[in-house]
Amino acid sequence: MARNAKFPSAILSVLGFGLLIAADAIPGAPADGPQPAAPVAAPAPAPASAATATPAAREGWKLVRADEFDYTGVPDPAKWDYEVGYIRNNEAQYYTRARKENAWVEDGVLTITGRKEKFPIADGRRAKGRTEAEYTAASLITRGKASWTYGRIELRAKLPKGRGVWPAFWSLGTSGGWPRGGEVDIMEYVGKEPHDVHCNLHYALKGRHTSAGGMVKLDNPWDEFHVYAVDWNSDRMEFSCDQKKYYTFDLSKADDQGFNPYRKPQYILLNLALGGGYGGPIDDANLPQKYVIDYVRVYQRAEAKK
Repeated sequence: MARNAKFPSAILSVLGFGLLIAADAIPGAPADGPQPAAPVAAPAPAPASAATATPAAREGWKLVRADEFDYTGVPDPAKWDYEVGYIRNNEAQYYTRARKENAWVEDGVLTITGRKEKFPIADGRRAKGRTEAEYTAASLITRGKASWTYGRIELRAKLPKGRGVWPAFWSLGTSGGWPRGGEVDIMEYVGKEPHDVHCNLHYALKGRHTSAGGMVKLDNPWDEFHVYAVDWNSDRMEFSCDQKKYYTFDLSKADDQGFNPYRKPQYILLNLALGGGYGGPIDDANLPQKYVIDYVRVYQRAEAKK
């Protein structure tokens, strides 16, 4: 998720993992993302049964945190907090808190909606001196509620479409700042590249931002639900879409003078951005757009650290 604007150590709290990005740009950070590995062909959409299968039934794993969104109302405050305001990357949206129009649970799904609208905002550090926003959306985090070291973290979702949308499912280190604390983009997508879904990692080596990542090709990520996941252990991370692995990252690549952010706790972020350095120009006629999430789940093996 992080691009030319890096974030202070804000932390995500999504169902028990951690992702956070600094609110202000970090000077010298590159505008371009990592050079991805060769793309993998599109897997078949996740079957409907994936949404109803018993979450804890995954062999060899224990379900340690989940939100199945089987209620009606704002996202469960015991599991999720919010980022509020203008946060990063010169994005156009103002993130709201517990607002039905931007984040609402009903009929078994969480819907995060990006809107073009006039929205009054209070003056403050995150308001950029403005009294009215032109775009709104939501960013849910698990910061301060749950974080994890190792496990399987997965999302089943249907993505928004069109120029300017930038949904993500990612995590940040609970300490160390950005990029030293580490960032893991489990799913990152921009509407200007309609068939490319990315995974990315951002970290530091000798004080310099470093990145890596992969990409999977999908025919219709806005029409079909897909399962996006990372399997993370003390040696590597394996990224998959609908159970098909498409990128592997060797954790030793992030070893830096005795420190490795990917052997430390991370928290989760679940957000829909609009525009910004990577999202690009927004097609206002395309809004509102919806990021529809069936579930978020975190599994760990018995020997994993908590």
